Amino acid sequence: MPDWTEHVIWWHVYPLGFVGADVTGVDRRPTHRLRMLVPWLDYLLELGANGLALGPVFTSRTHGYDTTDYLEVDPRLGDTADLEYLLAEAHSRGIRVMLDGVFNHVGREFGPLVTALADPAAPENALFRRTPTGDLVAFEGHDALVTLNHADPAVADLVAGVMTYWLDRGVDAWRLDAAYALPAEFWAGVLPRVRDRHPEVYVMGEVLHGDYAEFVAASGVDAVTQYELWQAIWHGLAEANFFELDWTLTRHNAFLGAFVPYTFVGNHDVTRLASQIPDARHQAHALVLLLTLGGTPAIYYGDERGLQAVKEERAGGDDAIRPAYPESPADLDPAGAATFVLHQELIGLRRRHPWLHTATSRPLTLTNTGYVFEVTDGSHRLVVALNLSDEALPVDTDATPPLAGTADAGPAGVTVPPHGWAIFG
Repeated sequence: MPDWTEHVIWWHVYPLGFVGADVTGVDRRPTHRLRMLVPWLDYLLELGANGLALGPVFTSRTHGYDTTDYLEVDPRLGDTADLEYLLAEAHSRGIRVMLDGVFNHVGREFGPLVTALADPAAPENALFRRTPTGDLVAFEGHDALVTLNHADPAVADLVAGVMTYWLDRGVDAWRLDAAYALPAEFWAGVLPRVRDRHPEVYVMGEVLHGDYAEFVAASGVDAVTQYELWQAIWHGLAEANFFELDWTLTRHNAFLGAFVPYTFVGNHDVTRLASQIPDARHQAHALVLLLTLGGTPAIYYGDERGLQAVKEERAGGDDAIRPAYPESPADLDPAGAATFVLHQELIGLRRRHPWLHTATSRPLTLTNTGYVFEVTDGSHRLVVALNLSDEALPVDTDATPPLAGTADAGPAGVTVPPHGWAIFG
């Protein structure tokens, strides 16, 4: 991976939602909203992040994942000049920018698809997958999303061209949407062409499950989304089952031997962390895990304010988890200030221990409600203690006071209070 990724922490934003654009397809009037993100760049830095991971910004009909033009900014967000201005403002602050590339499928208004549907003999027909009966292949049953034919060299040319086009304009990284749905061999053919021109690009693929390390090796991406860890963190805390988390960390350690996963506890596709974990006393534990475990962490906008929202399987069911933000940080609800400060504290701790990027873990104490583990890179070491119970959790350490969190040192030794957490040096 590029050296700069060792120190990047992403703030993940879904732009269409953030700026309050209509995503139903009704109101697509051109509006220069993308510049509304510029006042938030200093907020990103104040949080402790230094990367801006943007959701879809290219022209689409509705939610951004039905791309209709890869080389134009969605008019609801503005134009290319607006994106280039945002890139310049970010880079002037030392902030890296990642774009979301939806290269598995396109929207029904994608130009070559319109041409193909109008003329069955048009060469553009080769760009799209069809069933044996000649029907277009929809992505996961969504008729509005038409799957590209990744066996056609012209599709590889298209994707490599799009990625290079925006990298030429200053983009630093790519998220590959639904990377799991494409043959790994497709990426293995495309990415060397992109890196030949932009060797410092960071490429992260969306992969839900399976052998992450095998996919990374076969595809040539730098990293994939660590959904297994996301699931184990929120579910283990919600259900008071640290055994689930510990089992997942065994796999996570193995992944770290092959690549550095993209880690998160929230994103644009899932119910908010603060809604996943009903006991508010245990929500901080998730952030402690995210920022002490190996990986490249991402904070989904709103999570740093403790926002709650539930994803629903219906039309518009993602809207609640993709909300509009106010014009400036000064307009934020002050109720989220404490959660923001906690993020600052834990991100600051990670900054002071950059070796955590590739650190592995091992359990020291493990029960359903108590988990003490060591994170190390072989030369450095931290001990993390998480307590979900009504009783104090003993920790075998003399490194007090803790670097973060709360612990008590008494005649019987060091303990973490009920429902508390602590990080020891």
